[in-house]
Amino acid sequence: MADLTGGELVARVLAREGVSAIFTLCGGHVLPIYDACLRHGIRVFDVRHEQAAAHAADAWARLTRGLGVAVVVPGPGVTDAVTGVANAHAARSPLLLIGGGSPLGLKGRGALQEMDQVSLMRPITKGAWAVPEPRLIPEYLARAIDVALSGQPGPVFVEIAVDLLMSTVDEAVAVVPAPGARGRPAPPPDAIDQVAALLAASTRPAIVAGSGVYWDGAWTALARLAECAGVPVFPNGMGRGCLPHDHPMAYQLARGLALREADVVLVLGTPLDFRLGYGRDSHINPDAKLIHVDLDPRFPNISNCGGHQEQV
Repeated sequence: MADLTGGELVARVLAREGVSAIFTLCGGHVLPIYDACLRHGIRVFDVRHEQAAAHAADAWARLTRGLGVAVVVPGPGVTDAVTGVANAHAARSPLLLIGGGSPLGLKGRGALQEMDQVSLMRPITKGAWAVPEPRLIPEYLARAIDVALSGQPGPVFVEIAVDLLMSTVDEAVAVVPAPGARGRPAPPPDAIDQVAALLAASTRPAIVAGSGVYWDGAWTALARLAECAGVPVFPNGMGRGCLPHDHPMAYQLARGLALREADVVLVLGTPLDFRLGYGRDSHINPDAKLIHVDLDPRFPNISNCGGHQEQV
């Protein structure tokens, strides 16, 4: 078996995921990753600021509905990327930020660009980790990617120290694990029947279709629902474009009026945030049945946002 560098292990995990490009600002702490990526046919886009690298990886994820990858040096490289990662977090984009790190053997001694990067990134990611030894690089990266792509997508951060990237590991012990479970949570067994019954009995239904429809590629299902049930659809966020602008059930205007007069409101794949008045009576008819379908259970419970009855 051959000896593999840490940089080669990084590239093997990315290649297994079908990653075809990374975005970076070249720096010494992460140089081993570049050579390995080129050997695997992964393009390296060298930008002029780490914030641009993070934003580009976010854009790549949105346009491909796949994993966007940015690679930055430690310290100022990671801090420069914070805005792009925070934006991906708000947009639910599956972005992998790989940050270089100072040598582990010099940890706590004031090495070049040393800082606590994991603590910095944890509040704006789905998970943040520091790899402790070279042979675990594939395991940590694979776990991070699984987290980024499972359930509600989002950004993740993995720190890999420069000495780990330059170290060599026997190929026999540095196994690239297979992808883990990346499913979506299913609704309660009777929830779909309940929603169908509410829509069937409604005289003034409305659908708000958000970014979740786009990320799941559910535009065909959305069109069938709107057409079969005869429900107008008001797009939100990246839900815009999921129905063609000339579709008979697609409406770009008068959303506020529709929500104030609807008797059933079905919110698909978007949080009840400022765009929807936080689900309050001022924006949505207080007598309406409000049905919220989303991958993230952390958003406010509908029953606490006004007079609406929570259905899902």
